Order: sequence, then C-alpha cells, then structure tokens
Amino acid sequence: MSRFTSTPGFSRRRFLALGSGFSLAAALPVAGLSAAPARAEPRFSGDPFALGVASGDPEPDGAVLWTRLAPDPLAADGRGGMPGYKVPVTWQIAEDPGFRRVRRAGVEWAVPELGHSVHAEVRGLEPDREYWYRFRAGRHVSEAGRTRTAPAADAGIASMAFAFVSCQNYPDGHFTAFRHLAGEDVDVVVHLGDYIYEGGGQGTVGRGHLPAREIHSLADYRVRYGQYKLDPDLQAEHAAHPWIVVLDDHEVDNNWADGLDGDDVGGAEFAARRAAAFQAYYENLPLRRSSLPAGPHMQLYRRLSYGTLAQFHVVDTRQFRDNQACGDGRQFDCDDRLDPARTMLGAEQEAWLLDGLTRSRTTWDVMANQIMTMQGDSAEGIEQAFGMDTWDGYAAARQRLFDGVEKRGIGNFVVVTGDAHRSVAADLKHDFDDPASATVGVEFLGTSVSSGGNGSDQDEWGRIWLQENPHMKFHNVQRGYGVCEVTRESWRTDYRVVPYVSTPGAPVATRARVHVTAGRPGIREVEQLAVPQP
Repeated sequence: MSRFTSTPGFSRRRFLALGSGFSLAAALPVAGLSAAPARAEPRFSGDPFALGVASGDPEPDGAVLWTRLAPDPLAADGRGGMPGYKVPVTWQIAEDPGFRRVRRAGVEWAVPELGHSVHAEVRGLEPDREYWYRFRAGRHVSEAGRTRTAPAADAGIASMAFAFVSCQNYPDGHFTAFRHLAGEDVDVVVHLGDYIYEGGGQGTVGRGHLPAREIHSLADYRVRYGQYKLDPDLQAEHAAHPWIVVLDDHEVDNNWADGLDGDDVGGAEFAARRAAAFQAYYENLPLRRSSLPAGPHMQLYRRLSYGTLAQFHVVDTRQFRDNQACGDGRQFDCDDRLDPARTMLGAEQEAWLLDGLTRSRTTWDVMANQIMTMQGDSAEGIEQAFGMDTWDGYAAARQRLFDGVEKRGIGNFVVVTGDAHRSVAADLKHDFDDPASATVGVEFLGTSVSSGGNGSDQDEWGRIWLQENPHMKFHNVQRGYGVCEVTRESWRTDYRVVPYVSTPGAPVATRARVHVTAGRPGIREVEQLAVPQP
C-alpha cells in the first residue's frame, strides 16, 4: 500500500513540480515488488497515460485508483513502449474536479514485472461522496477520473443506482454502449466478464484483433488489452465511474473450466497460459492487491456493501468448477448435469456465499455472476435441451444454492449475469419445471456491449426460450447494458439498448423497465417500451 498524505490546496503546478526525493521516499513501501533499477525522472516516447485511468472496488473510506504506463500500448513485445526500469507515479485525489481541495496524495511504483501498472489503494476518504483523481509520471499528467466511495456499512441510505455490463468483443462492433453509460447517474458499474476476447477474429467493421491470432503469452495478452483499452468509449466509461470487475472465460480461453482449457486440455501448458492471462487481467483492471495472481490462481470472489441497502456477492464461476458435463455444448438427456457431486463454485466458495447471504443485514443481496443461473430450455415441445457451460450444466449445485437461499430466509435475492449476449429478466424457481413452485429470487441477464454484432429485438432462440420457460418474463437481443435503481421498497432494472454497433454513434433507449417489490420474490411488472430502430 502506498504512503499517502493529506494535501489541501495542492495545485497542478505543485503536482508537476514534485521532486524526485519525495517520490522515491513515498514509494518505498512498494519498491520490494521489483528488482528493476529505478528512474525517478523518466522520459517517454509518447503519452504514458495512453490507456487512460480507472477506479474500482469502492469502500466507505476509499477505492483503488488504476493506470498503466504505456506510451506504445501495441508494441509487440508487450512492454507498452516502456523500458525495463521502475518508475514512481504520483497520484492525487480531490473533492473537486479542479483539484483545489486535494484530500490525499501519494506515490506508487510502476514496475516492469507488472506491466508498469499502478494500483493505488487509497484510504482516509469520506463515505458516499464523489472524488476526482489523476496521476503524474515524469512531466506527464493523466486525464482526471471521477470515482465515488461507498456509504458507511451502517448507513441507512434510501437509494442507490448501479449498472451491469459484459462481453465487449472488439471486432464485433463499436463500444457505443460505454459512451452512453459514461453519462448515466450511477454509483458503480459491475462488469461481469469477457472484458477481452482471446481469439484472432478480424470482423467486418475495421476493428480486427491484434495480434491477428489467438493469444497465449503474456506479451500477447498485454497487447490485446492495450488494443481494447485504447478505445475512447471504454476509456470514457472507466473515467466516469468506479467499477467492480470479475472475469469469465474469454479473458483466458472460451469455456475453460478450472485446470482445463476449452478443448479439455490441461497440464503445464494451460497453467502457463492461465497465469499469463490472469496477470494481464490484473495489470489492466482496478483490482486490489488481494487479487494479485499467484501463478494460475487469483482471488476474485469477494463482497462489497452499500450501507444497509445492498450487498454485492461477487462470485467466480471459472476457477473452481468441474468440467462441463456431457462434452459441453447444447445437450439433450444429459444425466451428468444432475450429479450432486458436481460443483460450479467449489465447496469453499459455495460455503462462503451461503454464509455471507445468511449473515447479510442488507435489504437486497446481489450475486454478481458470470453465466446464466436460470433454467434455459432451448428445445420446443416435451424434449429439453440445455447449455452445459451455464448453471443448467450444474443443476444440483444450483439446487443447493436455491435450497440454501430458501432455508436461510434470504428474502430479496437478485442475480445479475452476463455472457449470453442477450437480455432476459426471469424469476428463479425452486423447481423450474413446476411454474407453481416457490420463487427464490430474480435474475437479470444482461446483453453484450458489442459481442454478436448489431443484434435484433427478438430472434428464434428467444421465441423458444419465452415459449418453453415461463419463468422468463422479458427477452431482447440488442446490445447495451442494464441500469438498476434500488430502494428499500423496490428494485427497477432498465434495459438500455443501442440499435447498432457496426458503426459508431448509435443512440441509446430504454427497451424495458422491470420492477420487483422488496419482500415479494419475483418480478412484479415488465414495462415494454418502443423498439429502438437503426
């Protein structure tokens, strides 16, 4: 953790004029992370803050401030145009966008071993208020970002708002949704995975992947993140709100599961790939040092609270799961998916989740989840077909979770989910095959930012889903994000969609508003609004 100071009236001129003696002394607590030589006053070939700024994991007294020094983010060696020495990076956080009332300042080392990324864990702030932050490296100052601390744990706040988002495949389309999300009045953004895609796809809209092949090495992953994070819409959103992040599969390999890649190949080769992918993920997202990877292992499941109103239980559905049943894919009559020995979360995380839900004293408990929890029968008629990568492929593990929610009296259980590139609002049933069975909660499945291309209001898959799954109350296949307005009495999710992503500049509109009443499990009402047209 950095050494920080309270510095009221800390001007930009003074920020630029900070001497190397202050920088090196303040950065000493982190210096042990690197064996590289230090350079107190570095020179850069370009803007070292080309990848922008971000903040994340807000707590009542602070947040993580992120940047990564990369004057040449697409350099093939993965070093971002940086030399092999460590650089002190000064940060400030202020109560105003003009930085006239600087509340804290400090220094972190940007070290080559971590891609010259910076994760400043700021403490000593006031709860539930806006702050602005920026960085300095050498003579360069970053753009300013805005963040917001969480309310105090015992604060009886009346309302909060958050957005959830996922799946941004760069070649599939423009990140227009992020540009609109940057203008939304929300406290925090929850990113549910697939921040990058690992394949070599080139697409048809002039946004082909770099490198133009499937990525495996740390250098490859760093370049891919560099390409994504150069996107101005993504940068605008990161600078606008704090994020809570968790990865899914494409940050590593499609449909990987624990020690196996998507082709069921494990061993040392996949462990090395997973370690490289995890390191690049950490280097490029606003995560705490508690999530610093140890080889192919990374601590991602965690909790964040917003007063006594809402608690987020962020789960990890990749590192601890059993392999997908029956060879993965869409399967009929797969008995293995019903095996009670199979797990999605692993025994330790499953116990952690249920224990946390039991101990929670907030009005709403939100599970931030990567893959669809609800049952999704995709076969017409008596036959049933399910995707093995979702919780349908781990049906007994899902039942254990739902039984635990019921037995522990968790009254307002909400799941927000990504992955599927489509939006669905659904009741979570004790027995999905019996519509009259108890409702244990609600799931809001969110669409993609760009993955899948332009999309449409409805498609054949959605028609079958709505027909065969009466617990599903709304469906849409356009790109966008969800915005949730939460009070002690009610919950409303707005599905915000854009009509196209093949070109930039699409407008945004609300396709549906979904209402839930506190103390009454299940969806109360779906307001269907006009379909946005291209």
